[in-house]
Formats: sequence, structure tokens, C-alpha cells
Amino acid sequence: MSAEFHSLSRSQVLSVQNVSVVREGRAILDHVNWDVFRGEHWAVLGPNGSGKTSLLNVILGYLTATHGQVLLRGRDAGPDMPNEDWDNWRKQIGFVSSSIASLIDPDETAFDTVLAGRHAMVNYWRKRTPEEEKVAAHQILDKIECNHLANQPWRFLSQGERQRILIGRALMSPDLKMLVLDEPCAGLDPVAREHFLTFVERLISKKRNAPTLLLVTHHVEEIMTAVTHALILKDGKVLASGEKSRALRSACMSEAFGASLMLRRYHGRYRMYFGEESTGEVV
Repeated sequence: MSAEFHSLSRSQVLSVQNVSVVREGRAILDHVNWDVFRGEHWAVLGPNGSGKTSLLNVILGYLTATHGQVLLRGRDAGPDMPNEDWDNWRKQIGFVSSSIASLIDPDETAFDTVLAGRHAMVNYWRKRTPEEEKVAAHQILDKIECNHLANQPWRFLSQGERQRILIGRALMSPDLKMLVLDEPCAGLDPVAREHFLTFVERLISKKRNAPTLLLVTHHVEEIMTAVTHALILKDGKVLASGEKSRALRSACMSEAFGASLMLRRYHGRYRMYFGEESTGEVV
């Protein structure tokens, strides 16, 4: 390991160290440094093309960094890591995304979708399922408030229900350390969005063994009160990183999105405006 890199401390969940991704002479990520500690929950924001998806793909091992390294609970992910080690790596990261949702068989039940998470599968194909795994899947369905959907095929689930089931799929992994929600509110109407965000907040807020949350979004309105920190990206670089009260500022968001924006905070939630007539504390 190069001297410029450091090992992961016991309280760190994730460490992205000086990561760059260069393709055809263009820096998609440019010397990104980011540390996530136990007990923190992060929002990752930035406009289209800012590097959010590329950063996720590096963390998940789907994109190889040109330079730098990623540590997850002390383990270094490198291009030479065996496939079985990548499988174990990804079992620690619950990934909820439209890219996963699009792969689910329309006839697969919610129960089987959750069950598939035990083995990081997409679509459950095992002929024999140990009884303890079935019990665990029902416990997860209860935890995500979806036991009534156990036998419902994927095709008949609403968008909000699908997101909950995918979170349940992630929670089925016994090695889960981090839950990544990639644009989880896309396609939800305003009421369904608030119901979903309230559900996620209940899931992680003040729960002793809750996984670290990474919420990837364009919208500050989706940042729940349980989120403690924010990472803001622009053009593949870190524009701001840290406690959300310090990272989420009007000037920073204006720079990130290239517009004159007013960020306001009201009862712990954020709103972003072009104009100045609104309710809440200006931040």
C-alpha cells in the first residue's frame, strides 16, 4: 500500500481515499476523499454528471478507479480481488436502485425477492430453502411493514412498495454494513414520497444496529432529519463534505447547480428556492 493511503480506523465504515477515474482523458472522478463513520447517515447530492453514480460504482466494484483505493470495514477493494471476495464485499452493501428493480421477474413474490437478498441474488432460484431463512425473511417483511405483501407478485406492487421490498432484500444480508438508496423517490408522487421517507426514518433512526445510510439524491427535500452528514459533488470533485448543517448551505448548492439558489430549513427538513419568499430559516 502506498504511503499516501491510510488504513481504516475501527469506527470507520467506509473510506474513499484519493480516488480518481479517468476515461478518454476526462476525469469522471477527480481525487475524491470521503470518510464515513459508524453512526453517521449521509446524503450524497449533485447535479447530473457530478459523479454520484460513478462514485457508487467504484464503491460497489463495478467501476475500477484509475487511482486511489476504497476501504470497507478495513478491507481494501482492488482490481485483482477474486470474484468470491467481491460477492462478500457486495453483501455488506445493500444497494437499492432502479437498475436492480428492473431485473426482478414480474411474477416473483415479495417474499422471494426478500429471500433472494440472503445470497445477493436477483430472482430467487433455490429449490430448497432452509427454514431459518424463511423465518428471517418473514421477520424482515414485518420490519419493513410489508408482511401483507408476502405473496404479492412484483408486477402488482406499487413503486413505493417495491422500494420497501428492495430495502428488505438488502436487510436480509447477515453481513450488511451500509444501505445505499440511489434516487429512491424517483417515480413517487409527493404523498407516497413522504410516506416512504418517513418509513426509512423509522427504519434507521436511533436503531442500535441500523446500517449506515447513503441517500443519493438531487433533491434536498428528500433529506430526512435522521441524515447527519452530506457530501456534495460537482464535476467529479468534492465541493463540500461534513455535518449537514455545515455542508448544506445556499452558497454551496448554488455553486453545485450553477444557479442562484436559496436553501431554507424548517423543522429539520430542507427546501430549495429560486426566490426568497418562503418559510423557514435561511441557511
